[in-house]
Amino acid sequence: MNVLPSADTAVKDRIGLFGGTFDPVHLGHLRAAEEIRETLDLSRVWFVPSAIPPHKSKNITPPVHRLRMLEIAVEPNPFFGISTYEIEKKTTSYTVETLRHLTSAHPDTEFFFIVGSELFSSIDTWKDYGELFTLANFAVIGRPGQEGGFPSLPLALKKDFSYHNSEDKVISYINSQSKIIAFTRFRGLEISSTEIRTYANEGASVRYLVPDGVAAYISAHKLYDTEAAL
Repeated sequence: MNVLPSADTAVKDRIGLFGGTFDPVHLGHLRAAEEIRETLDLSRVWFVPSAIPPHKSKNITPPVHRLRMLEIAVEPNPFFGISTYEIEKKTTSYTVETLRHLTSAHPDTEFFFIVGSELFSSIDTWKDYGELFTLANFAVIGRPGQEGGFPSLPLALKKDFSYHNSEDKVISYINSQSKIIAFTRFRGLEISSTEIRTYANEGASVRYLVPDGVAAYISAHKLYDTEAAL
């Protein structure tokens, strides 16, 4: 589909960047990545696990485990990959710093940063948020099963973006630097990492919520067993 202006047709790769703690990665994450890849005709989707997310509690599973679960989860899909930049940086994970690094390292790639509509609605609270839209496009997805029309542009962005085009599953806006915000209709799977951690802590099965290999890894390392952590 044509969510990019014609000036960008020479770009070789269109890569989605899916950030998060992935604590743990689950089938909802994987399904979201697959849907957005197909909807926006992306070459690949790179999962970007954070080291220290600025908007979440610091009490998260160590990066070594979250990264290994991601590796297990994405390995069967040739269109999925992982960027370890934030994990290796080992400091607070700010999106603008990640985009600066990736756009510098991959100058011939057009990036789409994938983000949920609830987080995107407060984009003006992100570090150097104005710069984000000079570095990458944004692909904004709603909650799984969310009813109604597309979300509207956050007030802070209305002066910089204007309507670009719309199709059945996408409405997009463009700024003066030909960067796109694409709001996409999204089916997805309503699965929560928080609930998975609770199930695992209670000794309940997490099968069919996470890939089998991830379930086995959680069990083998007792990752969310509160008593084992004491």
